[in-house]
Amino acid sequence: MTDVVLESILTCPSCGTSTPCIMPTDACQFFFQCAHCSALLKPKPGDCCVFCSYGSVKCPPIQQNKSCC
Repeated sequence: MTDVVLESILTCPSCGTSTPCIMPTDACQFFFQCAHCSALLKPKPGDCCVFCSYGSVKCPPIQQNKSCC
């Protein structure tokens, strides 16, 4: 069993700013507001959270091959 990575770098699709974030382990994060351009990121269709859509690492449940939220 591999260790779950809790840090992911979210990259804003509007301005390209990258922000390191610690992912929650007990909930999905559906929204994230970019600190640079104020864009509100939402998951892409078919993704469960912003980390699965815009992160460098998928959320903890997906890393563990579980369903997310």
